[in-house]
Amino acid sequence: MSKPTIAILGASTDRSKFGNIAVRAYADQGWAVYPVNPKAGEVEGFKGYASIRDIPGKLDRVSVYLPPPVLVGVLDDIASKAPGEVWLNPGTESEAVLTKAKSLKLNVIEACSIVDLGVSPTDYRA
Repeated sequence: MSKPTIAILGASTDRSKFGNIAVRAYADQGWAVYPVNPKAGEVEGFKGYASIRDIPGKLDRVSVYLPPPVLVGVLDDIASKAPGEVWLNPGTESEAVLTKAKSLKLNVIEACSIVDLGVSPTDYRA
């Protein structure tokens, strides 16, 4: 059986940021993790991708750690990958983001994707 796949948009090399904590938490739970950050060639030992469009294959989930003005600009890229779920973590949502995501027919969940794994982000604090 293959691992579920996740792209972490806004992945960070800074271990104190949620975009890094998510990479570690999902990896610990057995997911195939694809960090997306145009400035990071690697995050926690995983190859970094400049864009979600660069990730090979299908994505089961996308977890977002981007500010709303940036996220609005990449929603089309997310939609091009047709993920099963798009998790908008606290601070990433806005009326513009939600309106555009709905128009793209994305399955949006507004909640902390780390907590959905059954763990607490505080368990991963650096």
